[in-house]
Amino acid sequence: MDLTDLKLPKGVVGLATGAGAIYLLYKAIKAGMNSHSSDASASPVCIARLAIERERHGKDSGELRRLLNSLENKQDEYSKGMILHSITRCVYLLEAEASTCTFEDIRLVGSLLDDKDNSVKIQALNALKAFSGIRKFRLKIQEHSIKVLELISTVWDSELHIAGLRLLNGLPLPDFAHPQLRRVMPSLMEILQTDSILAQVQAVRLLSHLAQKNDLLYDILNCQVHSNFLNLFQSTQPGSLLFEVLVFAERLSEGRSSPHYRAVNWQYNEQSLHEALFGDESRLADRLLALVIHPEEEVQIQACKVIVSLQCPQDIGNRPSSCLETSSYFNEGDAS
Repeated sequence: MDLTDLKLPKGVVGLATGAGAIYLLYKAIKAGMNSHSSDASASPVCIARLAIERERHGKDSGELRRLLNSLENKQDEYSKGMILHSITRCVYLLEAEASTCTFEDIRLVGSLLDDKDNSVKIQALNALKAFSGIRKFRLKIQEHSIKVLELISTVWDSELHIAGLRLLNGLPLPDFAHPQLRRVMPSLMEILQTDSILAQVQAVRLLSHLAQKNDLLYDILNCQVHSNFLNLFQSTQPGSLLFEVLVFAERLSEGRSSPHYRAVNWQYNEQSLHEALFGDESRLADRLLALVIHPEEEVQIQACKVIVSLQCPQDIGNRPSSCLETSSYFNEGDAS
């Protein structure tokens, strides 16, 4: 785990070592608590005290346990959100102490995904993401994947989408989640086409992973998209998003060219992702060629990878000449 996950002010992470720097860490965390009270001792927890006690005494402070115990008591929505927020930071700051938590603690945090308040749901997702960095909790947290997928598809909130997708992208999704994944595929595609860059990046990362699953590839390719879907490949998009979208396109191209997939005569609807990217009327080739001269090198390289995957289907063979002799996707575009 890394202190950068805490979103501390620039420069604090580099200084947050040794007893002299604990005070800086204290100030940084206290400033981020957003507590309604001006008295730090009145807030649900003072995270800095954990670091100080650990630094001075070299033992568990017990603060994380007190936080989890307080979460079991009846709390108002604001308090629940603040306690979860504090639990998240505790887990990142004190991994050894967090490792002593139990599966029942994970169940307790996960139960708040059913809370009526979206802000509490978001904080619960963030806390589960923090705990997922501890190996022994990963399978237990994985049990909540169906609920997380449900939230992503039914609650239209970009912060919740980001938190939920970050959690899912850090977990191996079990096979039993595939039916639910099929149901939420249209929602994932909608998130990809929103104007929230962070949510888009997380959504396309998940889709790229799912595109490698043989039993989900058709569901992705036949998913309906907007008529302007190829705007995601415009050079004006942020480089981080462009790179991930290009990775997604490469995975799809490789998947649809595999012998396993080509063995079936698939039918796609006219507004499908397949038609937008690989249909006869697609202008993807033009977008890719423009990205070859993109100022960011990783975007250039990834655009070239997509071009190669389109011109050299996997089942043709390994001979370089076969790519040149193929009825090229790009030659077809040039002829139009």
